[in-house]
Amino acid sequence: MVSSRPSVTARPWFPWAAWILAGLLALAVAFVIESRAGGARITAARMTIADTVGYQPPPATVPSNLQASGRTVVMPHAPAPLWAPTAETAPQRIATRVTWFSLQVPPLPDDGRQLYLYVPRWKSDGTLAIYADGQLIHQSHANLQWNGSNEPLLISLPRTEVSHPPRTLDVRLQHVRGIGGAFSSVWIGNYRQLAPRYAIREILQVQLSSFSSFAFLATGVFALFVWLSRRGEPIYLLYFMTSVVVFLRMLHTFVGVHPLVVSDAWFGWITVISPYWMIVVLHLFVTELHGRRQPLLTGVALLNGGFWTIATLPGLLDPTLLSAPVYANLLILGLIVAFNGVRQSIRFRSRDALLLSAWCFVTVLSGVYDLALQQNIVSIESVFISNFTGVGFTVLFWYIMFSRYIEALETATRAKADLARRLTQREAELTASHQRLREIENRELLHQERQRLMQDMHDGLGSTLVTALRAFEGDRAADLDAVALLRGCIDDLKLTIDSMEPVETDLLLLLATLRFRLQPRLEASGLKLTWDAGEVPPLEWLDQRHALHILRILQETFANILKHAEAREVALSVRTEDGHVLVRVRDDGRGFDPALPVTGRGLANQRRRAEAIGGRVIWEPAPAGACLLLMLPVRKTVTKDG
Repeated sequence: MVSSRPSVTARPWFPWAAWILAGLLALAVAFVIESRAGGARITAARMTIADTVGYQPPPATVPSNLQASGRTVVMPHAPAPLWAPTAETAPQRIATRVTWFSLQVPPLPDDGRQLYLYVPRWKSDGTLAIYADGQLIHQSHANLQWNGSNEPLLISLPRTEVSHPPRTLDVRLQHVRGIGGAFSSVWIGNYRQLAPRYAIREILQVQLSSFSSFAFLATGVFALFVWLSRRGEPIYLLYFMTSVVVFLRMLHTFVGVHPLVVSDAWFGWITVISPYWMIVVLHLFVTELHGRRQPLLTGVALLNGGFWTIATLPGLLDPTLLSAPVYANLLILGLIVAFNGVRQSIRFRSRDALLLSAWCFVTVLSGVYDLALQQNIVSIESVFISNFTGVGFTVLFWYIMFSRYIEALETATRAKADLARRLTQREAELTASHQRLREIENRELLHQERQRLMQDMHDGLGSTLVTALRAFEGDRAADLDAVALLRGCIDDLKLTIDSMEPVETDLLLLLATLRFRLQPRLEASGLKLTWDAGEVPPLEWLDQRHALHILRILQETFANILKHAEAREVALSVRTEDGHVLVRVRDDGRGFDPALPVTGRGLANQRRRAEAIGGRVIWEPAPAGACLLLMLPVRKTVTKDG
């Protein structure tokens, strides 16, 4: 991943703007579908109020004296909350109120279809109970501090014995006295008529925020694991922290109609305090994006959030006394952080930080609208806009991290291209250097080969010719066999030429060449040659230099047999044993004892040549004649020729 410093890489605005336009278009289509859905709307009810203490479960039937009192109201009915301090905060002793709404069902066509009751919104911190023709048909739970007003209801209506729709509907709300007790208009119709309304509001009010919050939290957990492996990049930890506080902030939008794991008071505290920590982590995330620390503003935000975190703890202070300062302080702090983020992002040219800071402005303004909706200043059938800004934060953070991922890929691609360029350049340099070294090596090899050939010509053919020349110049010319002498010179020359042929690690090919050269001479001397060559592995070390040593050793052996052994038959065999290739040359001649001192240098030269190639020459005992064993290693470290 790339560093968390601000990026000035130009990226088009079009993808982000396209997402915004697509979202607005989807909202417009959803509201059009809801407005054109069918069903009968009830907007009038008779309201009856009764003061109570604590919370009581709703009765199974509607009280008989309910219709005798009350007054007619227009729905949606949402009186302004009365923020009066309360002496008691315990649920069993708190001052409560029961509000009844009695509705008359208009005549509906009885076509046999199942009828449903659709409630867009309701507000209560107690229990909602719905009755059809006086009988309880539905009951929902709400939280003490934050009510279940965000959950729409779609309830199937029972049919009476005479098979007609219910004639009356009664709604019972129990809530804190002066707070809650609001109810929207209701719709009655079949499923086809009401399902679009319910589905759209359920998606917009509940499912959208629920899905985005869980998805954001899931990616936040992934970012946490990334941070654990890359501690030097705190932006991943901040991403995780942001996903947590956004999840807590959006929690009240999709829970509340069922009992919670935590108490109502603690859930209300989480809902109130989460915006403060959301502002703090957003500020830290923005500063990480544009790369400029602001310790003063960061300290103020942390102290402010810490103070209200403690001040709003359940049971510490009366929440009705803190509501106004909490929301006012939250609004001021949010505007300061958003304005500072925009200013710093423009100054340091960080597009991602600018997007995030601008969206913080939008969120603060949506919070003002949502506060008006909560206080019943705006119609309660409206929608909390902060639901969509929370979804926007999810999409925006995904976009930012996706952009960083793309930048990391581009950086890696550029680094790879640069590395490939440097490798190509280095490869060209190494190729040129290797070419120069090859030229030097070839010159050295030619020099060594020239020296070797000169040495071999001197020791072999040259030595023979010099010996013959001195003999002819002296008085021993009559004692020389000129034909044998010339034949030996020719054999030496052929042997030198054969050693220059490429053998490609094939010993049998080398021996076959030797046989081809020696066969006519042996037959002319009346000597029978028996050849027995088995399977031999390739000898990787075998080259022209080593081949000449092997040929010289065997040539010397056959020459001695022809000159001294008076043999009639000679046998050559090749075998592989214990990592060595064994070449045996056996004759049936006179034989000799290799332990006795000899006057010539033939045997010593054979041993010296064998040692030069990492092998050994051994004269094995034989019942008749002589037997030479040449041991050659299959694998060895090639030594220099002495």
